[in-house]
Amino acid sequence: MFTRRSFLALTGSALAIPAIGSRFALAQEKPAEIALDYAYYNPVSLLLKEKGWLEEEFAGDGVPVRWVLSLGSNKALEYLRGSSLAFGSTAGSAALVARAGGLKVKSVYVYSKPEWTALVTGKDGPIATVADLAGKSVAVTRGTDPHIFLLRSLDEAGLSEKDINPVLLQHPDGYAALASGQVDAWAGLDPHMAKAEVEIGAKLFHRNPSFNTYGVLNVSADFATAHPESVRRVIAVYERARAYAIANPAELQAALVKEAKIAEPVAAIQLGERTDLSNPALGDEHRQTFQATGDVLRKIGVIKDDVDVAALVDGYVDASYLGAQAG
Repeated sequence: MFTRRSFLALTGSALAIPAIGSRFALAQEKPAEIALDYAYYNPVSLLLKEKGWLEEEFAGDGVPVRWVLSLGSNKALEYLRGSSLAFGSTAGSAALVARAGGLKVKSVYVYSKPEWTALVTGKDGPIATVADLAGKSVAVTRGTDPHIFLLRSLDEAGLSEKDINPVLLQHPDGYAALASGQVDAWAGLDPHMAKAEVEIGAKLFHRNPSFNTYGVLNVSADFATAHPESVRRVIAVYERARAYAIANPAELQAALVKEAKIAEPVAAIQLGERTDLSNPALGDEHRQTFQATGDVLRKIGVIKDDVDVAALVDGYVDASYLGAQAG
């Protein structure tokens, strides 16, 4: 059964000194590499990877860029915890819970405002409401926004994870399990969720956009402390990709189709109906969403009772690296 521990598991002469100190600071600022993820749920990352703009940005410094595929927030957080990534794409709620568990990360950028998760069942399945999940098998990826969406939806219906049979699978495997009839329902994530609609006529029987938390780019707090200028440069290039994606939606869709190996109608649903790229700057609306999510997660035991959620959010959200670049 789900416990706080299992969730959090998933989830460091005076006149002569200035010139020397400046050179030392510059040397310290230069990272060994820029390691970041790309993810099908972060379409801007796909375009950025394809264009090679980060590689161009850091080429003059001799700093290589290394890309790692994240299949879900849980994987991105796992890589951040193991220091194999400096930057990782997650849902804000998943990273907030990880930070509550001791992971030193900051949210520095919003790559999308998605409605990327819902509760899904088969075309002819009997499940129509969250209450119908009692005693049923539900595929879910722990430590992700779909997992938190499921927990909040169950709580709203007067249920908990103890009332269902969770089947722990990564997002693509969750869809496969639903398609083959191995599970009754699935806490879905795009593009796999859109794929299920197109390919098997799956039903999104429970939707609540307010339970979807933002897609955020996280940075290791240690990396940010050691290399603040590199963080700003990465975000500036992310901004270039986001602006390009908005101006060139066909290219963004083509990048998603290519990387995720999905059909164009699937990509069109994810990007055209459930992805908003318009606001990359962290602000009050994001803090309020994280606060509300954190309060619910504390209520149901995912976050410890003694955690000050407001302080947790303040320590997690850092909008200073984007500055006035957004546009």
